[in-house]
Parts: sequence; C-alpha cells; structure tokens
Amino acid sequence: MLLKSLHAQHSALSKTERQLEILSNGIFKDGYLPTFADKIKSVGQFPLRPKKIEILQLNVGYMCNQVCAHCHVDAGPDRKEIMTVETMQHCLDVIKNTGVHTLDLTGGAPEMNPNFRWFVEEASKLGVQDFIVRSNLTIILANKKYHDLPAFFAKHNIHVISSLPYYKREKTDKQRGDGVFDKSIKALQMLNEVGYGMPNSNLKLDLVYNPSGAFLPTDQKALEHDFKIALKEDFNIDFHNLFAITNLPISRFLDYLINSDNYEDYMYSLVEAFNPKAVDNVMCTNTISVSYDGWLYDCDFNQMLGLKVAVSDNHISKFNEEILSNRNILISQHCYGCTAGAGSSCQGTVA
Repeated sequence: MLLKSLHAQHSALSKTERQLEILSNGIFKDGYLPTFADKIKSVGQFPLRPKKIEILQLNVGYMCNQVCAHCHVDAGPDRKEIMTVETMQHCLDVIKNTGVHTLDLTGGAPEMNPNFRWFVEEASKLGVQDFIVRSNLTIILANKKYHDLPAFFAKHNIHVISSLPYYKREKTDKQRGDGVFDKSIKALQMLNEVGYGMPNSNLKLDLVYNPSGAFLPTDQKALEHDFKIALKEDFNIDFHNLFAITNLPISRFLDYLINSDNYEDYMYSLVEAFNPKAVDNVMCTNTISVSYDGWLYDCDFNQMLGLKVAVSDNHISKFNEEILSNRNILISQHCYGCTAGAGSSCQGTVA
C-alpha cells in the first residue's frame, strides 16, 4: 500500500519520472534496500565504467503489433515514435567509422518501421560481424507485406532473436495475448523452412525467455534443454540458443509489481541474488543504446527511464567513441536485475 500511495502522489509527473522516484525510494516497510551504487562500491566496482564499444543497439520505433504484459518499452499499436531515415543514416555513419562489430535492431516490432528494409540493406553492406534483428515472431503473420520476412532475413544473413515466453500455449498467451503462441509457432516453422535454426546452419535463430511473473529465471541451459525437446517433439521446430532474461522493474513490469504488491519482495530477491561476477560483463559496458530520435543511452533500460549517457555529446549525430569510452555509466536500482544470479543481458546470462 505504501508504494501504491507513492505512485498516486506522483501522478502529476511523467511516467518515467514517477518510476524513477519509486526506484530511488529505498525505504521499504520491512527495511532499507541498499542502493545499487552502494552495493557495487562494497565490492570495489564503483563507478561502473565501459570497455570498448562493440555493440550498437538501435530502437527503431516503439510501434508494435502486440501489447505484452512485461514489455519494458511500453510498445503497442498506438505508439507512433519511429526512427527517421536521417537518424538511421547517422547510425550507418557511426558503424562505418568505429570499431562496432555488432548491430542490434529492436523495437517495438522493428519490422514496422517503414524504412526497416532500406536500413537492413544499407547496413548489410557494411559487413558487421553480427547483424541482429529482434523479432516478436507474430509480425511475420500480421500482414501479407511481412510474410516474406524469413526469406528477406536469410538474404541478408540476419541473426534473428525472437521472444517466446514458454513452450506451452497457456503461459505464452497469458503474457503476450490470446493466439500469440500459435502464431509464434507458425512463424518459427516458416523460419526453419528457409534454414533458420537448423543444425549446422549459418542462419542463426535464438529464442528469448522472460519469466511470466515476479520471479527470476531458472538456469539458462536447463531451460534451453526443455525448450528444445518440447518444440522439437510437439512442432518439429529447431533453434540454436535460448537466452534467459530477467524482467527489470521498469515500465509495465514495474506497474504490475506495484499493483500486485510484489514490488518489495521482488527487489529484495534481486538484491539477495546479487552476483559481483555479473557486474564485470553487464551489457552497458560494451553497448551503446540509441533511441528512435537518436539520443544515446548506456542500455535499453536506461533509455526507457530517460537516463541519457553522461557526456555532453549525447546524440548519434555527435557520436564520439573516445568520449563515450571514458564516461561513467549511469546506474539506478533497476540495475540489480542485470546482476542477479547468473546475470542478465540482451544475450542472456553473463556470469
């Protein structure tokens, strides 16, 4: 009730401002939650500093054909924020002129950006080592204009990473909406048909698992084993890897935690599972996240909280690799989610 009251008191603030207020309030009814800064200070890892920038993650728009309960982007069909060609060109320039070796496109549904195919074609010419598109799968079946996406992805050797909350219909549909599981299965089969996810195939197909409630993911390798057996036996589907990602307490998931009175218990569970080894490899140390309008962030989660990188030249049009490599990474209480247990990143566990 304390948090719900705090939530209401700050109703005049924007959603991101209100959520930052909640995250920064570490006084709980059962005690005091140590700040993430204090936690990493206690293990000699403050301030959190970047390594070499290797990954450029672009959020090309918040528009999506789904409205998922756990979505940290608050994506949906009503979101109109879309990356422009001008901003995309700035991103291409950065890839040409820096040591970035991985390009990671996310959304929303990145495929819904009207310039998505143009950008993929242009970026493919630059020869990045790993070109990722994070697809929700159902977009492939959403409209006829998307039906050829598997072949388009294959043509450009795109590494497809797709979210599938579970290998059973009930849990998946509960998190992502009625009918999502069946559409996801059909889309995976279409990807398999063009070679994605098959043994020894160079067309990489990985899946992402997010817990459906206020708990941490179990062992990634064990989950991958269970997913592979179930999807193969039930639907003859193959894929390469499964990434288990912890739900961070922001956006819709934070609202869910507060409304279900699970927030304090969830935060305590993250703190209790804190792993210093995970801090060394959190994704913000080698990644720059770019919003649809070109602003730079330490990670996609900071982007959703409006926490831009702590440098003056914080827009893609003024990208300065040397300055960015010497910044301090901005942190808050949600960072506990990336350092709990085996750690969590967009590529799964980190420790």
